[in-house]
Amino acid sequence: MAFTAKNLSAEDRFLAAILHCANQMLSIYRESPRIASIFAAQQRWLMAHAGFALHYGYPDDGRSGLYSGRFIDFAVKNDIASRNTAAAFMQEMLAYRFLRAVPGPDKRTRYLEPTEIAEQHFIRWLVAHMMILDSIDGGKRADKISADPSARMAAIQPLIAKAIIGSEAVRNPGPTFNLFNWANSGGLVMDYLISRLPEFPRTAERVVIGPLSLREIREQFMISNTHLKRLLTQAANMGSVGWTEPSRKGDFWLSGPFILEYWNYQASKFAIIDAAAEAVLGPAVRDEPQAQHISSKVP
Repeated sequence: MAFTAKNLSAEDRFLAAILHCANQMLSIYRESPRIASIFAAQQRWLMAHAGFALHYGYPDDGRSGLYSGRFIDFAVKNDIASRNTAAAFMQEMLAYRFLRAVPGPDKRTRYLEPTEIAEQHFIRWLVAHMMILDSIDGGKRADKISADPSARMAAIQPLIAKAIIGSEAVRNPGPTFNLFNWANSGGLVMDYLISRLPEFPRTAERVVIGPLSLREIREQFMISNTHLKRLLTQAANMGSVGWTEPSRKGDFWLSGPFILEYWNYQASKFAIIDAAAEAVLGPAVRDEPQAQHISSKVP
């Protein structure tokens, strides 16, 4: 049986999975900033998932095929982006060679498909999440996907995309999460801050993560000083982050409610991914209570 968000969010040891996921996303960014920029903000991430799903065949739609008009209409209908933003995203993906034109059934329409490098990075994203789920219950999801990655990706990704696009828990986890994840490069900054967590007692009002170098963040994620300071100032005004001493001095801390927003978002996302994997691959672990998996298998 697939994990539920409630199962995961209630499990203290899920923190290990969250930290691993944050570090995986940072690792992808360091290797390929351009492809990872797609994951750097929620709007771009949702548009990327929508594009792949339309290409493979969006569930219950009865057709497959990606082209600009269909993508733009879909983004607007599902409140992902405006027409101009969606169109600009498609042009950017073509310019970066993450999309390419292919022959289609209608010669009047310019059909598109993800290039190998785009598909490889999305497969890596999928396998990384499956490995984290496997670490919780001892399943073999990642191995099953790696045995036939392109076919598994084509079957699983549209299920994930549809569930994510329709999930309020994933798209709107909370005000501080939304602040970071809708800002340019804000999602990466948030992953970096979370990756610094030493622990997270659920009753903690705040958790100190140590000294914070704004210069290091700017250089690592190619974010302007003005943009970064504005982002952190807004979060500080919300009581979600701060320094232990005045004037940005001392150690940096994250509030308990902010961490919980991130925690619950990850639980909802991983539950969606696990449900899609189970629908395609079958149960990861058979005939064992899920609660036992979590408590006994998480490192």
